[in-house]
Amino acid sequence: MNEIDELKEELKQAQLAYQMAAQMSQFKAGFLARTSHELRSPLSSMIGLHQLILSDLCESPEEQKEFIAQAYQSALKLLKLIDEIVAVSKTEYGSNQLNLESLQLAEIFSEIKRLTHLQAANYNLKLEIVAPDPTITVYADRDRLIQLIFNLIDSGIAFMNTGRIKVSTTKVTSETVTVEIDLECPITLWQEQKGIEANFDSSNLTEIRQFLQEISLSANMKLLLSQTLLETMGGSLKLLDLSEQNKQQPLTRIVLTCKKS
Repeated sequence: MNEIDELKEELKQAQLAYQMAAQMSQFKAGFLARTSHELRSPLSSMIGLHQLILSDLCESPEEQKEFIAQAYQSALKLLKLIDEIVAVSKTEYGSNQLNLESLQLAEIFSEIKRLTHLQAANYNLKLEIVAPDPTITVYADRDRLIQLIFNLIDSGIAFMNTGRIKVSTTKVTSETVTVEIDLECPITLWQEQKGIEANFDSSNLTEIRQFLQEISLSANMKLLLSQTLLETMGGSLKLLDLSEQNKQQPLTRIVLTCKKS
């Protein structure tokens, strides 16, 4: 390789590094924006509940106690969310070391089924986890892989009143294994929700109660955390809307690409 070819190769590598850095910068900006929204939701709920109490709008001591209990639950939800974000951030930056190893995917699926089948049954949902070939292995951190798949299924269960959830292995190459999670719910439930601001008349009890009912943590944060964890293990995650292929019935497919071992 002559000097010109070497310079071309160095330029190519520099361009690739720049593109990767730009993509990572864009991803982190989106992560920060979504994180800010998700943290604001339980915090807004706590503010709204305290406004009810401080404005003497509780109808009885029992209702005041109920609002305090709800505010406490929002505080716990906020703390849990912060812990999850910190854990993912530490993993991404290497301070929480991943225990990457060769894992039998069939064993991972078996554990996922154990963790989710009762919850799905309680919601009258059909959960189908198709056991993969025992010879299929992935290179990942066992606990984190189980956690991120569980989070995705758990969010789907929370969305669905009826329907089916299916987890299966659809494609195996020399380098990757593709896992698909099909959920019979609209894809819009997984997409980023607009921020909810506590702008209402604190003297209007009905308006405040309606506001508090509308506040909830979207699944977008769990989706984003799962995506981040999977990327730290060399994989990827994407969301597909297959409603048209499902006779116009809502169907969301989460596609996880894992590194094959």
